[in-house]
Amino acid sequence: MTGRSRPLDPRTNAVRPDIADVRLAAYVFAPHYAAAVARTVSTEATLRAGRPVDSETLATLAAGEPFELLDVTGGDGWGIATRHGLVGYLDASILGQPE
Repeated sequence: MTGRSRPLDPRTNAVRPDIADVRLAAYVFAPHYAAAVARTVSTEATLRAGRPVDSETLATLAAGEPFELLDVTGGDGWGIATRHGLVGYLDASILGQPE
């Protein structure tokens, strides 16, 4: 990365204060970077804006949809719902094995 980090929309770019998608390393500085792991949603799921279960719903994901997992904390997966182009949280237990 050269120059300063630039702000990216965290709803469509996988970046948080503590971690970012490694594909964004040229655009933003983060203490840690993660490589996305391709997973599949095994049952209908709610993509949330935050970790709390009562967070804003961003989308409803259908069984079989792809999800790029970047982090799992306390049973919540954080990553990219690729068909929707949105970044958020869901219950990590509903994700299939890595592809």
